[in-house]
Amino acid sequence: MERLSSSAPVPAALRGSIMALGNFDGFHAGHQAVVGRAVARARAEGRPAIVATFDPHPMRLFNPGTPHFRLTTLDQRQSLFAAAGADAMLVFAFTAELAALEPADYVRVLTDHLGVAAVVTGQDFTFGRGRSGSIASFAPLGLPAEAVAPVRDGGGIISSSRIRDALKSGDCGTAARLLTRPFAIRGTVQHGDKLGRTIGFPTANLDLGSYLRPAYGIYAVRGLLPDGRLLDGAANLGIRPSFDPPKELLEPHFFDFSESLYGQDIEVQLIHYLRPEAKYDGLDPLMAQIARDCADARQILAATPHLA
Repeated sequence: MERLSSSAPVPAALRGSIMALGNFDGFHAGHQAVVGRAVARARAEGRPAIVATFDPHPMRLFNPGTPHFRLTTLDQRQSLFAAAGADAMLVFAFTAELAALEPADYVRVLTDHLGVAAVVTGQDFTFGRGRSGSIASFAPLGLPAEAVAPVRDGGGIISSSRIRDALKSGDCGTAARLLTRPFAIRGTVQHGDKLGRTIGFPTANLDLGSYLRPAYGIYAVRGLLPDGRLLDGAANLGIRPSFDPPKELLEPHFFDFSESLYGQDIEVQLIHYLRPEAKYDGLDPLMAQIARDCADARQILAATPHLA
């Protein structure tokens, strides 16, 4: 699957596309409906299907002090869009200049520069200066468009905000239901202080980067390795209050696994929140609690089906 930039020419084979237009952070069930409709229309019309996203997120431009909130990286979105059937992902660099475009100029970027034949969006999509453009603005400006209705479940409209709220409260089950998969953090395994190895619980340390910070605590997790293996484990996500100095990390320990993962890109799925972080007086009570956490995680994961 190709990754395109809005600042570069679109290859001839990808011009005339049906474009799913939105931010799609999280790529939850509502986003999947938009992209699914774009892909279906593209296939029916014999056109390429492109999914557009924005990086950085518009919130970073308008509210730069906003705490970390991302649910996916660009690499994760690219993988998810490809699995949904898209031919390419196009990344708009969200700048002050793009935000200030009048809707008519924005549409000209889509049609003339990017060669878009039609767009599919969510009903609440807005664009252009002061968010003055809406789904109703496209057709009068010469670009066919259709809107996909929000997807609902028992709790109302499925949204990234609901998913963030669930994760911040430790509700991995609700987040996974709305996402249609477990929330997952992807990163490169880095060297740490290696204390876990010395006490019998080696960990693969990941920086949290720009991801939303879920509830700090201990989780039952699954790790996806570059070779496709899926490992069960338990992880600490937080600042490790028993250690000085505190350092914010995701530290999964994978059961019955002893291979080195340093320098490898892995993905860690948060399956179930076990408990909050706690501080222990010495290694013995810490080791005893880790053993209990691992036993609890094994039991939970044994009863939890694997999801993509």
